[in-house]
Amino acid sequence: MGGSPGPVHLSIPTDILYSSFEDREVRAERPFDYSRKDAQVAWPGPRDMDRLVETLRKAKRPVIVAGNGVWWGQAERELSALAVQRKIPVLIVPYHQSLFAEHCEANCGLADVHQYPPAEYALQNSDLVLTIGCRLDNMLNFGNPPLMPAQTNLVCVSASADDVAANHAADVNVLGHPKAVLSQLAMAAQSGQWADTHDWMKANRDARARWIKGLEELLLREESSRPLHPLSVSVALVNAMGSNDFLVIDGGDTHYWAEMALNIAEFHGKKLRGVFHPGPYSLLGCGVAFGISIKMNHPNSNVVVLSGDGAFLSGGLSIETAFNQQTPITVVIDNNRGLGSIAQQQMRIWESGKSYGTSFRDIPFDGLFKGLGGYGETVEDSAAIGTALKRAVASGLPACINVRSKSVISPLVEALTDRRAKASIE
Repeated sequence: MGGSPGPVHLSIPTDILYSSFEDREVRAERPFDYSRKDAQVAWPGPRDMDRLVETLRKAKRPVIVAGNGVWWGQAERELSALAVQRKIPVLIVPYHQSLFAEHCEANCGLADVHQYPPAEYALQNSDLVLTIGCRLDNMLNFGNPPLMPAQTNLVCVSASADDVAANHAADVNVLGHPKAVLSQLAMAAQSGQWADTHDWMKANRDARARWIKGLEELLLREESSRPLHPLSVSVALVNAMGSNDFLVIDGGDTHYWAEMALNIAEFHGKKLRGVFHPGPYSLLGCGVAFGISIKMNHPNSNVVVLSGDGAFLSGGLSIETAFNQQTPITVVIDNNRGLGSIAQQQMRIWESGKSYGTSFRDIPFDGLFKGLGGYGETVEDSAAIGTALKRAVASGLPACINVRSKSVISPLVEALTDRRAKASIE
């Protein structure tokens, strides 16, 4: 492979060449206005709105599936008002922008039948699924069965023309800003004859209560087990946090079990200021960076990062920024000594039934934090997590609580590996 290199083309944006703002003015460049603008609102058409009201009015078993557009559109209150007034269960697309600042009886959980199995009951028995502010993407099986039953009426509302175009599986598509649409629906719900949905809401609440009872029974069975069950770690941590605290989740199985812990907490009226996680594409190692950013913007709130050990090893050394910027966050490491979700998939997919390259030594993460000048301790009992968190926060330093846990396959990974085995894609 000798010879001279081929030609190289290098493009440099012209604004980099300008040495100062005055240069840009001389060259007559239009200055960019960085001030906040009013959001552009797509107002629903009157015919579409009338049709939507009539459809929802007749539905006896409606379900609302809410997505990012509700959060970005600041339409949480309108969503809550409509859902509570008309007794409509709400499922949230698992991107995890929290759509309810306070406990809301209509909020059931994630629109994911693995992380929240009662979602299957709600969707399969519905006569109307109303999606608001979300695209029918892979998270919603593109609007197809079995997640969205063929017999149910699927109506999609979005402020984005692109999303409307992509939601081609819908029976009805409405272009409209979630805040505008939900406001009009809530107003319409105050008058006229609407189908009685009280029993439908109760059935969904009961299904959720039964599922949570099963998880709480699991916690009782695992109470004395060592190392700790990952659900025990998440539940103990969430219970120890306050209403002004932020929780950041990072990892594979750590994330999935934490979602279940959050559902339990919300069902019992627990409030947190905010919850962040890696998103639907399972970014790994972003938790510490998220936590530092949140703490910088909300210095009077406690910020706790719940991270798997593999996730921390993927990006956790950005914790040095917390020391450098004097930004104390607490990192709770769900330490199962390996890449748990990857190992579980390998053991279920491969003929050998064994995992490879996913095990770690017992890493003393708390010692790492101490060596950097922070606070750290190891915990082996879920009952000690709350007091350890208090000590970590009281230290005023970047802190680590290293929790010895075990790898337990989550329902989501079970479903994922079953699907992979059937499709033979790996």
